[in-house]
Amino acid sequence: MSEYILWFKEISYQDIARVGGKNASLGEMYQQLVPKGINIPNGFAVTTGAYRYLLGQSGLGEEIKSALKGLDTSDIENLQQRGKKVRRLILHSEMPKVVGEAICGAYRRLCLEFGQENLDVAVRSSATAEDLVEASFAGQQESYLNVTGERELLQACMRCFASLFTDRAISYRVDQGFDHFSVQLSIGVQKMVRSDLACSGVSFSVDTESGFKDVVLITGTYGLGETIVQGQVNPDEYFVFKPTLKQNFKPIISKTLGSKKTMMIYGQRDKAATEVVRVERAKRAKFVLSDEEIIKLSKWMCEIEEHYSKLKGKYTPMDVEWAKDGKTNELFIVQARPETVTSQRDVLKLKQYKLLEKGPLLATGSAIGQGIGQGAAHVSHSATEIEKFKKGEVLVTSSTDPDWEPIMKVAAAVITDHGGRTSHAAIVSRELGIPCVVGTGNATSKIQSGAEITACCAEGDLGRVYEGLLKYEESECDLSKLPVTRTKICLNVGSPDNVFAVSFLPNDGVGLARLEFIISSSIKVHPRALIEFENIEDAEVKREIDRLTVGYDKKQDYFVDKLAQGVGKIAAAFYPKSVIVRMSDFKSNEYAHLVGGNLYEPHEENPMIGWRGASRYYSEGYKDGFGLECQAMLRVREIFGLKNLKLMIPFCRTVEEAKKVIECMAQYGLVQGRDGLEIYGMCEIPSNVLLADEFLDVFDGFSIGSNDLTQLTLGLDRDSELVADLFDERNQAVKKLVREVISVANKKGKYIGICGDAPSTYPDFATFLVEAGIGAISLSADAIVNTRIAIAKEEERLAVKS
Repeated sequence: MSEYILWFKEISYQDIARVGGKNASLGEMYQQLVPKGINIPNGFAVTTGAYRYLLGQSGLGEEIKSALKGLDTSDIENLQQRGKKVRRLILHSEMPKVVGEAICGAYRRLCLEFGQENLDVAVRSSATAEDLVEASFAGQQESYLNVTGERELLQACMRCFASLFTDRAISYRVDQGFDHFSVQLSIGVQKMVRSDLACSGVSFSVDTESGFKDVVLITGTYGLGETIVQGQVNPDEYFVFKPTLKQNFKPIISKTLGSKKTMMIYGQRDKAATEVVRVERAKRAKFVLSDEEIIKLSKWMCEIEEHYSKLKGKYTPMDVEWAKDGKTNELFIVQARPETVTSQRDVLKLKQYKLLEKGPLLATGSAIGQGIGQGAAHVSHSATEIEKFKKGEVLVTSSTDPDWEPIMKVAAAVITDHGGRTSHAAIVSRELGIPCVVGTGNATSKIQSGAEITACCAEGDLGRVYEGLLKYEESECDLSKLPVTRTKICLNVGSPDNVFAVSFLPNDGVGLARLEFIISSSIKVHPRALIEFENIEDAEVKREIDRLTVGYDKKQDYFVDKLAQGVGKIAAAFYPKSVIVRMSDFKSNEYAHLVGGNLYEPHEENPMIGWRGASRYYSEGYKDGFGLECQAMLRVREIFGLKNLKLMIPFCRTVEEAKKVIECMAQYGLVQGRDGLEIYGMCEIPSNVLLADEFLDVFDGFSIGSNDLTQLTLGLDRDSELVADLFDERNQAVKKLVREVISVANKKGKYIGICGDAPSTYPDFATFLVEAGIGAISLSADAIVNTRIAIAKEEERLAVKS
């Protein structure tokens, strides 16, 4: 074959200088991973030799150098003028005959292979500096889809050559310190996957926000994948846990349905190669991938990551584009490159942002990064307006593409109407280290240009845009320098949203994960309203349940799915460390606030000491709802393979009641002791302390709930402001009970920890617990650093004393 053409089977990752990063990666996978069952469409590379030949003919290279002389990338107008001139020089030159003949010859061979005249191919630029770990050049050059015929192919190749000098590519090379002529261009020509008839997306073998490396993140939408990359759609999003996936479990720990309002398909009119059309409502309500396809893609991702990690001799997370062929229903990998942002982050240098005040909420979307940015809003609908943008403003736009990058480099934050975590806006914002809120849906209509706003990505997965320049603080801690303690220090977790980031804090697992947050924020419906949906007469309640449970034929499956995924995400974040999940502890008035809850909940004068916790689980009024909770926990352990999950029963008043609950759980498949399942009790009622020996014959351990134990010991309602000044966990009566139950548990060799707020709020209470012999202290994330230091000092003091 000509020196200007190399087939994928002839290319390895060592050939970047000849075929660029993208093609080298495709060739590497085609050679090494296709034999292992990973589908990759065949194709060929037009080598960098063809690019050099083009520049060498008729002095084209010298003309380009002349056009770029005196370039000032900070002057937007200067950059635009010079970039346009260079591109025109290339596009107006002729493809060298020998190169054109080589390309057409390879194309005819590809047509024969697939038995199709004028085969539809993707034509993609592949730069020699692309996909380096130190700098991501991905997206700087152009790609062309559904190219058919030799004439169109040669035109697309010339446009690819010219795209090496787009304004954003020129600017990017200057920023990264690359000489314009040290970067050369190859072109990949690959059989199109008919994802215009199915779906496609982007996947990472790492969580792109936190750097948590044990998950695969998959995003997907209908049609060709350009709409995801360009941020034109809010895609579906899936997380799969790698360690138990490799043990042949099916750990899809998160599934989020995207709006997917538009899709890119093959052009139907005006001879356009592609066009964007609306997606019908019924189709939008469905996930683009089945669970089996999610698992298959995730296994491929693990294989690709393992291959590249061996190739490079170090852990190498991957950024991969996938597509599903609508004619054959087969999945394909169409591109892969090393992830270049998250993998470079020092996870031991904890940079934390904390919002100190709140303002009116203007918009919400997916949070990119964990920072906070603020300034005057600049609402813009076109990158042609970039000269009007001022440094330090907040960019508010529908979506971004590489033409927006000169603005993004000087923006305080970026906010978009459309796009997901793998959109252009998200990827570039991560690389630039600026906060970004994507997929708000309506930011450009809700936010006025010139208005002072704060974009906050420091409150979990949900990014929020507030009115005003709100006060916040920024801190950094070197986690490697924190002391080691004998006492186990765990975390209290409410929301699954930010658990991957929180998992990097020094910890011994989770001492308390609450189901209530998942139920109230993700599920929102009373479990009995889902079970008895057909019998509900309230039309408004039924409409709201239908809206929330879209895509579920059996309403109760919605509850089990959402609860299992929320808990699964928490258990995965800390795997294989112990994660203690407390079964639901809503009071009747709180259950009543769920959709349909008022149909099933009684009115109680004092719900704080009424029908809550264990007493609900075996009663006819809630037993079926508890059954759904148990099904979800069983799924986490048996389907996801997260055996580090331990369960805890709240507000258990009597030993007989403890036995009833254990029996009830067994009826739903949660058998104490089976596969190492441990069931703990909350120690939060004086009877739990007075009969600790008997309770611990039933439970595998106790976790002290200092809030309720204080309230019931002192005989006060902690929700009442009239007696709030009397509420103090450090009261001697409370401390006497705490010391007593610690002693009993230690004598019986049972787990004893504390998950109440007291040690997070009062460091002196934490040191009291250490002195009393507590086994584990569970703290809120914001208290774990300072309290760990206090505990280490107390342990040192006790060691000296003894």
